[in-house]
Amino acid sequence: MILPFTFAPVAAKTYEVQNDASIWKSFNTPGRLFLIAGPCVIESEELCFTVADAMRKTCEKLGIFYVFKASFDKANRSSGKSFRGPGIQKGLEVLKHVRDHFEIPVLTDVHTEEQVKQAANVVDVLQIPAFLCRQTDLLVSAAHTGKIVNVKKGQFLAPQDMGQVVKKIHEVGGEKLLLTERGTTFGYNNLVADMRSIPIMRQLGVPIIFDATHSVQLPGAGGDKSGGQREFAPVLARCAVVAGTNGLFFETHPDPDKALSDGPNMVPLSQMPKLLENLLKIHAAAQ
Repeated sequence: MILPFTFAPVAAKTYEVQNDASIWKSFNTPGRLFLIAGPCVIESEELCFTVADAMRKTCEKLGIFYVFKASFDKANRSSGKSFRGPGIQKGLEVLKHVRDHFEIPVLTDVHTEEQVKQAANVVDVLQIPAFLCRQTDLLVSAAHTGKIVNVKKGQFLAPQDMGQVVKKIHEVGGEKLLLTERGTTFGYNNLVADMRSIPIMRQLGVPIIFDATHSVQLPGAGGDKSGGQREFAPVLARCAVVAGTNGLFFETHPDPDKALSDGPNMVPLSQMPKLLENLLKIHAAAQ
C-alpha cells in the first residue's frame, strides 16, 4: 500500500557538517569504523528525521563517523505495484532537509545519468546499485561529478571483478571511490556472504564497506516481494569487522515489519546502539 507522503517540521540547526575533503578523509581514517545507515526508502520526512536523529546521537557517542542513507526511488522492486518512494524532486528535498538540519553527510542511490546530475547538487555520496555496477556510462557520469561514489558489488560478480569497476572510474579522473559487498547469488531466492571478498577488494586500494542487511535478503522469496532474515545481519556484520571491512552499511527502521520496502532484512532502530557498541569492541580487538 502506498502511504501519503508527509514532511516534518524543521527546527533550528545545532550541528556542523563536514565538507567533501573532510568527509573523504573520514572514510579513510586508519583504525576508525564508519557507518552508512538509514531507512531503505524515503517513506516520509518524519521517518528520515527520526532515524537520522537517533543514529547521529548514537554514532556521536560511540565515535563512529556516520552517513545517513535513504532512496528517493526504488527502481528495482519485485512488483510494479510496490512502493518506490516520493520520486527525485521530493526525495532530494527531504535529503537536503536532513543534511541541513542535522548537518550530517547524506547518501542516495542513482539509476540514470540524469539522476546523477540532480542528486550531485544535494548529496555527499552517490551510490551505484549492485545491478548497475557495470554500467559504464553511469559510472563515468558519477565520477565526473567529483563526488564520493559508492559502488555496490553485483550479486553476480566475483570480488576481483570489481577491479574493472575501479579502473573505469579511475580512468576518467574519479578518485573518491568506495566499494560495497552485499552478498552473492546462491541458487534461487538466496544470497551468501563470502568474507574473502573483503580482503580481496581491499587489495584494489579503496575503502571497503559491508552491507549487512542486504546480504541477508532473500530476493523474490515473497513472491511479489523479497524476503529476508534480519536476525543474521548482526552475525554477518561481526564477521565482516573481523575480516577487515573499513565500514558498515545497515538499513534500519523504527518498525521494520511496517516498512514499505525491505522490512524483513532491516534492523530495528532500537537495536542499533547495542549492536554498534558490540561491533566496536570486536573492531578494537581485531586491530
